[in-house]
Amino acid sequence: MATQHFHLFETAIGVCALAWEGERFIGAQLPEGDEEGARKRLARRFPEAEEAEAQGFVAEAVDGIRALFEGEKRDLSHLPLALERAPDFNRKVYEVALSIPHGETLTYGEVAQRIGEPGAARAVGVALGQNLWPIIVPCHRVLAAGGKTGGFSADGGVETKLRILTIEKARTSDEPSLFDALPLAARPPRG
Repeated sequence: MATQHFHLFETAIGVCALAWEGERFIGAQLPEGDEEGARKRLARRFPEAEEAEAQGFVAEAVDGIRALFEGEKRDLSHLPLALERAPDFNRKVYEVALSIPHGETLTYGEVAQRIGEPGAARAVGVALGQNLWPIIVPCHRVLAAGGKTGGFSADGGVETKLRILTIEKARTSDEPSLFDALPLAARPPRG
């Protein structure tokens, strides 16, 4: 078995991390409040991983994630992931999530439809909650029906999801609104 590695890095919204084995990512970690919190979470998720510098595909991913959190339009879907680590259903969900363009969203129900499992919106939500590669597999771009946020398991929860969607200037509904220019957290709830 190949050695597992991890790399912590600062972004505009906090300390993130990537974990890899060989030439593929086995995990990603969304921003934590501080480096100590990021290290603790990594130690729980990847106890065998050794810290390493970002080179090659890892450096490319770090640059892409940093740029994304600074508001640049970036597509991370080409990064190499060890998708076989996910159950079949989850993998199908992640493949749909990987296809969602920057600044756009789908609902849990729309993802369920796209994988041929209409009515599996809750299962889609569970699969996204188990996402090993958040931000690379953009689970933040999947919302509950009616533009509601749904859950988010990253540090900071739904507030982190809203922050990332705001950075991406994502639309959460096809309906135009007087409030489209406001950050998502400040928008009044839709009736």
